[in-house]
Amino acid sequence: MSELTLFSQGGNALPAHFQNLELDATTKALMGGGGSGKRVSIRGGVFRMIVGGKEVAQNDDRAMNVVVVRSAEKTSRSYYAGTYTEGQNSAPVCWSNDGVAPDKSSKNPQSPNCQNCQQNIKGSGQGDSRACRFSHRIALVLENNVGGDVYQLTLPAQSIFGTGDNGKMPLQQYAKFLGGHGIPVTAVVTEMRFDTASATPKLTFKAVRPLSVEEMATAKSQGQTPDALNAVVMTVAQVDGTDASAPALPITFAKPTAVEEPTKEPTKVATKKVETKSVASVLDAWADDDTAE
Repeated sequence: MSELTLFSQGGNALPAHFQNLELDATTKALMGGGGSGKRVSIRGGVFRMIVGGKEVAQNDDRAMNVVVVRSAEKTSRSYYAGTYTEGQNSAPVCWSNDGVAPDKSSKNPQSPNCQNCQQNIKGSGQGDSRACRFSHRIALVLENNVGGDVYQLTLPAQSIFGTGDNGKMPLQQYAKFLGGHGIPVTAVVTEMRFDTASATPKLTFKAVRPLSVEEMATAKSQGQTPDALNAVVMTVAQVDGTDASAPALPITFAKPTAVEEPTKEPTKVATKKVETKSVASVLDAWADDDTAE
């Protein structure tokens, strides 16, 4: 079989303006996998780096400092047929990017809309849970490399909803807390910490410090990159895969703050309006809480 050439006219010759040309979002989407394919998984209560569907590294620390640069606009939903088995990878048969209606590419839509779906009824899953799961996707960068690779992180329902204390909150409460004080989530270093009191992987969130002017500019730019845009879109191809033959390479993660006691399992309460304070006072208050612990 003869070697393929790039162009029917001109062969493999590239014009000068094509040198060092970066792939755009359209090309990456059509290539499959979305963006750079770099993700952080929390499977098994461990931070794992997933590249191209394969696990290439682990970070055994209980916490990790990051900067959130973009978030999906809506919380996604997905329904998997059968019983989930740890380590088994399978695609959902029905899923929704907006939590309102099944995506058109769903293999077996369970209902015209999510609200009235039989898989959305309490008890349709294991125990009193719902068979259709909530999840939320965010794009993040590491604190010590804000201008570096953008990673996707998919959070389960218990890392999204509910309430926490001592500055360790689920994602939605954390965003509302910062937003209530006029602070964008994208303007701070966020500590993601595993809740060791939870039987399944669950993250809590806490602001560590404000970003510098330079870091804020870089983070804002990172949030507009194709990798960030693709990271917050759900596709059925984005399923964690592991390869036992792949070596566990070390990753340079930012070291977290002092280890704190695990939070108690929160219960859902009404959101209260918070008093407007300065960024410095909010972060100083959290620092005082840490000292008192």
